[in-house]
Amino acid sequence: MATTSDISRGMILKLDGSLYTIVEFGENKTARAAAKVWAKLKGVDNSRTIEKTWNSGESIFPVRVEKKAYQFLYKDDSGFNFMDNETFEQITLNDNMVDAPQFLKEGGEVIVSINTDTELPIGAELPEKITFRITYAEPGLRGDTATRALKNATIETGATVQVPLFVNEGELIRINTKTGEYVDRVKE
Repeated sequence: MATTSDISRGMILKLDGSLYTIVEFGENKTARAAAKVWAKLKGVDNSRTIEKTWNSGESIFPVRVEKKAYQFLYKDDSGFNFMDNETFEQITLNDNMVDAPQFLKEGGEVIVSINTDTELPIGAELPEKITFRITYAEPGLRGDTATRALKNATIETGATVQVPLFVNEGELIRINTKTGEYVDRVKE
């Protein structure tokens, strides 16, 4: 059994029959009252974000999660289809279970979190940075570099991202999948 002293960022807890991941946590200590532990929680199996407070030392119920590498195969009406790289088993996840679905490339690798109690997938997380080819971008204006001006560009998955003016169609760029921002150009 775990207590509030075991809380860490990214831990998944079971509260009121739902799973929540800890986004942020801290401790409030006052001179007279007992210490309290607070946490900002984001729903894993729902889209809610809540805050919870416990007395210091109170029991919590963490969920053991296993992370495995899967390959993205395709998207159809049932959702996103992934294949286990070791056993070749296939699973299907809903749109809301995938971290940043607009950046999924066929054949790309993701990390799927699996609840070890139920053996069911909880969600899929993309690598932090992925390389994409630009399929469409307006040509940049020569000499317009005084400010950090950005323009829209469409990448091979169909998503639109903001890129600097010097980036052109057909080039490879690296994108941060957590923020959706341009990181840098990649040489071929």
